[in-house]
Amino acid sequence: MSTTTVTPVEAVRLADPYPFYARLVATRPFAFDEALGAWVAADAAAVRAVLGSGVLRVRPVAQPVPAGIAGTAAGEVFGQLVRMTDGAAAARLKGVVAGALARADTAYAAELAARFTREALAGGGDVPYEELMFGIPARVVAVLSGLAGGAGREAARAIADFVRCIPATATPDDCGAAAVAAARLRELLGPVLDAASAAPAGPGLRNRPGGAGQAGALLAGLVRAADRDGWVDLGPLLSNAIGFLSQTYDATAGLIGNTLVALARGEHAPDTGALVREVVRHDAPIQNTRRFAAGSFTHAGSTVEPGQQVLVVLAAANRDPAVNPDPHTLLPGRVNPVIFTFGAAAHRCPGEELAVAVATAVVTELRTAGLKATATPAYRPLANARIPHL
Repeated sequence: MSTTTVTPVEAVRLADPYPFYARLVATRPFAFDEALGAWVAADAAAVRAVLGSGVLRVRPVAQPVPAGIAGTAAGEVFGQLVRMTDGAAAARLKGVVAGALARADTAYAAELAARFTREALAGGGDVPYEELMFGIPARVVAVLSGLAGGAGREAARAIADFVRCIPATATPDDCGAAAVAAARLRELLGPVLDAASAAPAGPGLRNRPGGAGQAGALLAGLVRAADRDGWVDLGPLLSNAIGFLSQTYDATAGLIGNTLVALARGEHAPDTGALVREVVRHDAPIQNTRRFAAGSFTHAGSTVEPGQQVLVVLAAANRDPAVNPDPHTLLPGRVNPVIFTFGAAAHRCPGEELAVAVATAVVTELRTAGLKATATPAYRPLANARIPHL
C-alpha cells in the first residue's frame, strides 16, 4: 500500500507504519484528514492536549452506547464502563476501579500466566499462539476475579465475544454475540462480587499463597475500594469487573505478539520485562483512540467544532522526538520514557502493570522453551489494535 494514500487507521496493519507516523508528527501534528472525516492528533503536544480536554469525550454525546447493543446486556455493561463514559460519576467510579487495579497482585498474575503457558506448550505440536496471546491473559484476569478452572475458561471465551461489539465496524451478528456474552459474564461474576461485598471487613485475602481468596482478590479489592469511597451500587462494579477482562483482551494480545516479533527480528534483550516495557512504547499494541467534541476545542490555531471527531494517534506520539530521544530505536531499559499507549489524563488505563506482568511471563516461558515467532507477520484488520498473526 502506498504511503501517499494510507490513512492513520489503515497504518495500524502495515508491516511498518512508523515512517508514516513520523511524517505526521513532523508535518501534520494536528490537522484535519479529509479521507477520515476527522481531526488527527499525532505529536505529543497535540495528544496531551486532546486527552486532557474536558470537552472531548470518549463517546458521541448523542450515542453513549453503540446503536447495535442499545437495550441489551452488552449495552448496559458498555454504558457503565469507566473507559467509555465521562462526567463526575464516571470519574469517581474510575477512582474506585483504579484503586482496585493498583492493588492487584501482579506477581501472582505472572505465576498464573507462566503456568498456563507451560500447560499450553506441553502438548507439543504447533505453538498455540491464539491461546497464548488472547486466552491466557483473559484466563489470568478471570482467576484474579474469582473464576478458576472451567469457569475461567468460559469467561475467556465469553469476553472474546463481548469485545466484538466495541469496534465501529461491528455487525449485527457481532452485537448479538456480545449481548449473549455480557449476560453470561454477569452470571459468572455476579456471585463472586456479591460474596465479596458480603464478606466482613478485614485484612485482604490476596496474600494467602495459592488460596481461593487470592484467586478472587481483584473483585474483593474492587469492593474494598468502593467501600473506601462510599460507593454502594454493585451494578457498575459488576460491569467494570467485566471491563477488567475486556481491557485485557486486545491490548495484552498485541503486547505479547509485538514483543515476540521484536525477538524474531533479532532483539537480544536479556531482561524480558524491560523489553516488554519498551515494546509498549516502540510498537504499541493500541495505536490510536478517538474523542468526540461536545464543545469547541482549539489547539495550535485549529478549532474542532462540536460534533467532530479526533483520532488520537498514540503510537505516533510515542515516537515524537520532542519527548523521547532517538525514538525509533528499540531500547530496553530506556530511562524515563514518555508513553501514551495506555492513554493519559482522566482516561488513562490503570491496568498497565498487570498487562506488562502477564505479557512478560508469557514471553519469558516462550524464550525459555526456545520458541520464536515470525519476523514478518501479517497484522489483523483492526482499526486501533496492532496485533500480529503468528
